[in-house]
This record gives sequence, structure tokens and C-alpha cells, in this order.
Amino acid sequence: MTTLLSDADRQEALSVVYLSALAASAGFVTGKHDFDRDGTDLQVRAGGGNFPTIDFQLKATFNLPGDNNNWKFPLKKRNYDLLIADTQCPRYLAVLKMPRDSANWVTITDSELVLKECLFWVSLKGLSPSNNTTSVTIEIPKANLLNETALKKMIDAARSGGTI
Repeated sequence: MTTLLSDADRQEALSVVYLSALAASAGFVTGKHDFDRDGTDLQVRAGGGNFPTIDFQLKATFNLPGDNNNWKFPLKKRNYDLLIADTQCPRYLAVLKMPRDSANWVTITDSELVLKECLFWVSLKGLSPSNNTTSVTIEIPKANLLNETALKKMIDAARSGGTI
């Protein structure tokens, strides 16, 4: 079979689908930028006071090592610099942890659509610039599962100009 997308393209697309489905489930809308020039891939917006908006830099990988408490993800220096920048709109890094075997990424039956495994998030706000030249290893708490509860907390924090 001839495909158009590389595995990296497919991983990126699935991270967007994951967050889009999560946002829809929470009652929020998403927007994708035409070009990734500011280090973010997807925006989530809610209604109500201030129409809070948050931005996400999305990554996906099957290779996400860690210890008991944190995942360790090598983030490109450019992305790191953009995510630590002071912005009006809160920004988060979200990494989709995927199975190694691409045949297990998505399962579709007549009763369900399953996307494996999970999206984890972290805010880099307030971190110091790095002297590294190519990448910065980011620790993402394993407790930071991006689910509906976490997304709603992020939106509530953004409503008052903060991050969680």
C-alpha cells in the first residue's frame, strides 16, 4: 500500500485529533494555525467571560522514557524558547505517548474508536532560558494526564490570565 503520510506525520495528526476530540467533549472549540510560526499547533477556546483561549504545542512519540514520577521528552530548542516566552495566551506542551507498533495507534470497531495511549501536558511558563543549542529535556509529570478535568482547569486559569 502506498501512503502519503510518514509515521511522524501520522503521529502529529493523531495528537491534533486527540486534543480536538477532548476539546469537543468539554464543549470547547479548536483552531489550527495555517503556519506554525509561533511554536503552537492548536488553540482551544471557551465561551463565557473573556472567551479564554489556550495554545498547545503538540508532540507525539512512542519513545517516552521516564522515572517513577516524570516522562522525559527532548524538546527542540526553538520550541522551548517559544514556550517559555511571556505571552498573553497561556501555552502548554502536550506530548502524546503512543504504542511502539503503529498498528496499535488506532482501533476502530462498530461500537468504538480507540486512540492509544495518552496525552500528557506541562507548562514551561517561568522556566529560564537554556544554554543548550539543539534541545532541552523536559520533565512532564506522569500525573499531568490531559483529560477533560485538566483542560477545564486550564481554561478556568486562562479566564483570569493564568496557567496551571
